Amino acid sequence: MLSAITWDVDPVIIDIFGRGIRWYGLLFALGLLILGPMIEERIWKRERLPEEWMNSLYIYVVLGTVIGARLGHVLFYNPSYYLAHPGDILKVWEGGLASHGGTIGIILAVWIYSRRVTKKSILWTLDRLAVPTGLAAALIRMGNLMNSEIFGRPTDAPWGFIFPRASEFAGYAERGMAIPACHPTQIYEALAYLLVFALCMYLYWVRDAARRYSGLILGYFLTGVFGFRFFVESIKNVQEAWEVNMVASYGINMGQLLSIPFVVAGIALIIYAYRHPLSPEPLDKKKS
Repeated sequence: MLSAITWDVDPVIIDIFGRGIRWYGLLFALGLLILGPMIEERIWKRERLPEEWMNSLYIYVVLGTVIGARLGHVLFYNPSYYLAHPGDILKVWEGGLASHGGTIGIILAVWIYSRRVTKKSILWTLDRLAVPTGLAAALIRMGNLMNSEIFGRPTDAPWGFIFPRASEFAGYAERGMAIPACHPTQIYEALAYLLVFALCMYLYWVRDAARRYSGLILGYFLTGVFGFRFFVESIKNVQEAWEVNMVASYGINMGQLLSIPFVVAGIALIIYAYRHPLSPEPLDKKKS
């Protein structure tokens, strides 16, 4: 039987002029700024879409992700603190990004983008944008692993991780207490998001789903990502102390509550897409 894995990785890659470059930031940028756009550019070339549309989408998505994720953390998890310290809202480098807020931010940004740039429906853009997003989400969760954060409750499972750098266990060693092995929920989520990424890639490249169904790829993405998120939240430590009372009173935490609307929306989109198929013109294979 395997023993618990001690995860004692320094989250900082290198210090430059007193400012640490962290694995989290590197992996976040790799997904959002490099790999995601590379896949999106191939989609654009396949459908021979205007290059300026892609350039504008890049800006809208980056802004929507960062602003939405930050405001999501502020509003959903710790509004009282940020109301008392509004200047700290801008301190993104200190941590505090919520994936549910990031998703809402992207949807709002794409809505504006669709009205101002493509003049197409928001589902048209989101179906294509959802294709690489699972990969970016998986990289972000691996960044959380490198930060020794957002992990699960204690477990006796042989694959449990010990996080000696986690703030939750500060002072345990000094008091002679053993740090418990916990569920590495960052890895659970990363693997699930990679499966969603593979499914979205299959739907787009093999089934041509973005052109044959409106909202289908987005529906599978939302259902897969947030359906699994709802499940894994049940074994994850709460992010804020007040969530303990929420779980005791209602049986779910904030992450689970915020996931429910996305799962419902995803299922509704899948049903709608299959009931209202499109009839796209075939792509010119010589030019694709």
